[in-house]
Amino acid sequence: MARAIVLVASLLIIGNVLFTHATFSPTLIVDMAKIIMDNYCSPEKLVGMKEAIDAAKGNTEVLNIPDAETLANVLSSGVQTTVSDPRLKVSYEQNYVPAVPLKMPPLPPDQLIAVLQTSIKLDILEGNTGYLRIDHILGEEVADKIGPLLLDLVWNKILPTSSLIFDLRYTGSGDVSGIPYIVSYFTKAEPVIHIDSVYDRPSNTTTKLFTMSTLLGDRYGVTKPLIVLTSKNTKGVAEDVAYCLKSLKRATIVGEKTSGGSLKVDKFKVGDTDFYVTVPSAKSINPITGSTWEVVGVTPDVEVNAEDALATAIKIVNLRGRVPAIIEGSASLIAANYAFEAIGDSVAEKLKGLLANGEYGMVVSKDGLETKLSADLKTLSGDKSLKTTSNTPPLPPMDYSPEMFIELIKVSFHTDIFENNIGYLRFDMFGDFEEVKAIAQIIVEHVWNKVVNTNAMIIDLRNNLGGPTTAISGFCSYFFDADKQIVLDKLYDRASGNTTELLSLSELTGERYGSKKSLIILTSAATANAAEEFVYIMKRLGRAMIVGETTAGGSHPPKTFPVGETGIFLSIPTIHSDTTAGPAWEGVGIAPHIPVSADAALEVAKGIFNKHFAGQK
Repeated sequence: MARAIVLVASLLIIGNVLFTHATFSPTLIVDMAKIIMDNYCSPEKLVGMKEAIDAAKGNTEVLNIPDAETLANVLSSGVQTTVSDPRLKVSYEQNYVPAVPLKMPPLPPDQLIAVLQTSIKLDILEGNTGYLRIDHILGEEVADKIGPLLLDLVWNKILPTSSLIFDLRYTGSGDVSGIPYIVSYFTKAEPVIHIDSVYDRPSNTTTKLFTMSTLLGDRYGVTKPLIVLTSKNTKGVAEDVAYCLKSLKRATIVGEKTSGGSLKVDKFKVGDTDFYVTVPSAKSINPITGSTWEVVGVTPDVEVNAEDALATAIKIVNLRGRVPAIIEGSASLIAANYAFEAIGDSVAEKLKGLLANGEYGMVVSKDGLETKLSADLKTLSGDKSLKTTSNTPPLPPMDYSPEMFIELIKVSFHTDIFENNIGYLRFDMFGDFEEVKAIAQIIVEHVWNKVVNTNAMIIDLRNNLGGPTTAISGFCSYFFDADKQIVLDKLYDRASGNTTELLSLSELTGERYGSKKSLIILTSAATANAAEEFVYIMKRLGRAMIVGETTAGGSHPPKTFPVGETGIFLSIPTIHSDTTAGPAWEGVGIAPHIPVSADAALEVAKGIFNKHFAGQK
């Protein structure tokens, strides 16, 4: 009721404007309000309108305005603001002649062909891509009359194409009955799909639109790429077609947001005056989304200026044409190289299944394809390291002076000595063996010698993201004795099919920590890759207690593989730890002996050691 009163008040307020050149009866306002109340497509916005109009009937205030057009403009603004609908309009038109719906006259075939060729533009682009532009959407009656001619001149030339660009950038008119016709050519015959519900306010009826099981000619099908071009001039029935195809996920919309028009707009004369009220008298509610394109427009999947839409669509079509080769090439690389053969085979088959099911049919950019492919590979394999990647070449080695190395090491490593002579060592990345070997003496002097003579040690890997595993055997060796070589792990290389033993080293730079003193390793969900291999070895050999969170479940450093000449690259783990004694850590992580939050892990470890050494006193 309140909204309706505000509406009528907004219509009447002009009576307070102090102009003296013309006079209009307040009944004009009441008559306009009645037209809106009886015909506006969303009556829920007009609750209480009748009562408000009855209350306004007694208003005898004279509307003083300079001219009728000024009144019409102000009334339009008031109505549009109150109902939040720019389609409602009031106009003053002294010579208005109602438009008569155009009907196609009986034309000889040659003239009919000329008319169709003018209103429909058809082309076959490079790569067997069809281009079809229609500026008016024909209704059922007309389509039935000229259907065979449309098949011969247009549709049968489109059918053999590999993809279609459907241009609705200039389509501002059409018949509602043509919506199911167009949509059905891009869907299956069965089952029929409920694609729209159209509520007509004057008749208070709702018409459900369904796809059609029987059509003239063949369907384009549901798998070939379909791109619909739109602009701010795409209106009404064309918007509904675009929205239906988008909601069905059958088409990609490229271009500008559409006008946000209406399926049906009626123009009503106000009494015996020359004022008219334009009212959207029907509305569309999509049964799939539960929403509508009216007022708000259809938002494109790829938003570009209308003049750039065709070129953008061609790029998308070309990308989609390469997608099968990209997916099949990725599947082959994974099957041939992934560290765990059975998983690699399974991922490859499932990936090809996604392709066959059309899961990659809606990609619109190379970046989008890479993102989706990465997500699918992670889901199918459970391995975060199996993904798309960039092919960024490694940076050349820096030529550091000894002083620069010392400063770098001070930043990279953190040491401390806690109560009871407990050593603490933190570093957040593993380095390549050759690089570490070259500066081993500097690391020993400025890091290792600070903690090597402690009674026990805490190694903090909570923030260690991994790195190369080439230095793992050397680092592990500091915590075992020199008199016995130990098999730390066995590594299976899928590329060569060989298994190699990772052995402790007999010679090291600096003093060993040895196998007798206690060791606790701190972990978190961020502990990954090379750091996990170290934790895995130390836990499996019973050399350290693990405190913290289950690790990330990464992999040995993956290799980068190009997917043919596509410009897409895959990161594929090709090596895994020995699984003969049970599951390795790749993909699942390493569970700690004592699970606590990463934030609490250090205090827990210190408490364990302090209690241990207190018991020895």
